[in-house]
Amino acid sequence: MKTIRIHSFGGPELLKVDTLPDPQPGPGEMLVKVGAASINPVDYKIREGAYPDVRADKLPYTLGRDISGRVEKCGAGVTQFRPGDLIYAMLGIDRGGYSEYVIVKESEAAAMPPRLDFIAAAAVPLAGLTAWQGLFRHGRLKAGQRVLIHAGSGGVGHFAIQFAKARGAQVITTVSERHLAFARRLGADEVIDYKRQLFEDAVHDIDLVFDLIGGGTQARSFRVLRQGGILVSTLTEPSQHKARAHGVEAMRYTVQESGAELDEIAQMIENGLVTPKITRQFSLREVAEAENFVEQGHTEGKVVLRIAA
Repeated sequence: MKTIRIHSFGGPELLKVDTLPDPQPGPGEMLVKVGAASINPVDYKIREGAYPDVRADKLPYTLGRDISGRVEKCGAGVTQFRPGDLIYAMLGIDRGGYSEYVIVKESEAAAMPPRLDFIAAAAVPLAGLTAWQGLFRHGRLKAGQRVLIHAGSGGVGHFAIQFAKARGAQVITTVSERHLAFARRLGADEVIDYKRQLFEDAVHDIDLVFDLIGGGTQARSFRVLRQGGILVSTLTEPSQHKARAHGVEAMRYTVQESGAELDEIAQMIENGLVTPKITRQFSLREVAEAENFVEQGHTEGKVVLRIAA
């Protein structure tokens, strides 16, 4: 099989096409022929050596955390899937999806939403699970609550807006001017151009801040939370001193693989409540260009690699 690996850390020119034997599934695992894989910011952070869970002793390393594809073989003990099934999954950090074949654990996978093709389905797992877990597992968002989502036009943010609306929350989001219309189409009730208006002057009594930016944006977000509100971040650990001073909870989390939560997301997609937005598609051999595109930032939705012929 063809796979894209890095043999050292650095720029996108280090992404190389390697030919390897097809892997074989062990107990609880499946061999999946990859239809598509998406690009996430974590991919170029790993490539640059800036991700703590992937150090030099893991090289050579295949990038890519989420995939869609077709089950080719099942290992012992796999009960939910059989060869020929279409699945999508977020992979553990020990395996990469920029490859023609990959091993997927049964617990990581869910049936691919029938209304999506491989490209659209590959856009969902990592970003979708990040949004889902931030809002519901950690943020405990409920119908009728007010949520402020920073960076609502990106891969995680555009799912977060749709999930929160589907659950009956009032959604406020911050984006740049060129993404205002996109955020409104996603269903945001209030859209703030962060370059023209300070969000802390525009909103208050927020139940949950979902922070996808960090830095000063995170620090200023404490001011808009109600007493007992929650700040959840995917980036830097929030100040517990500020959290206590404002009478709120604050936490950072790392997304976890979960086939069960992907099943819940798939149901929302099938019900027409959530649609992944694909900004651009690239072929597997264009992976360096694709990573460059994502690293430049300000994309709407997701960027996906086409892998299956």
